[in-house]
Amino acid sequence: MSLLRELYQEVILDHNKNPRNFRVMEGATKHVEGYNPLCGDHYTIFVKMDGDVISDVSFQGAGCAISKSSASVMTSLLKGKTKEEAEQMFNHFHKLVKGELNAEENLETLGKLAAFAGVSEFPARVKCASLAWHTLQAALHDDAQTVSTE
Repeated sequence: MSLLRELYQEVILDHNKNPRNFRVMEGATKHVEGYNPLCGDHYTIFVKMDGDVISDVSFQGAGCAISKSSASVMTSLLKGKTKEEAEQMFNHFHKLVKGELNAEENLETLGKLAAFAGVSEFPARVKCASLAWHTLQAALHDDAQTVSTE
């Protein structure tokens, strides 16, 4: 478990302090807002699709360290992925933060996402970690309504 703690420290703290793809995207083909009324996390996810491929993805807004780092890692990992690959990554991530997927047994599949394994120990934080992911799902499925964790 110490490897996961180190990964947590490295990935989550770094992505919170230096979020990747933190910008309003000009020319986005899709954008959706996500809001967590429980803690106030509020992000807009911007996506540029090239056919079935996510050619660019970014986010803008404010929230806790878990939600911001999750959005940052998500945007970093999904550029160049197909919609189907993004769906698979979402499913792995969601199972991980809900405690349904063992991070140590799936390190190769999860990569940096394994850093969020500890979130499952704090049920209220699952919504923080998954907000950007649910918002991206809405964008990929052409649902422009604001995503809420409630």
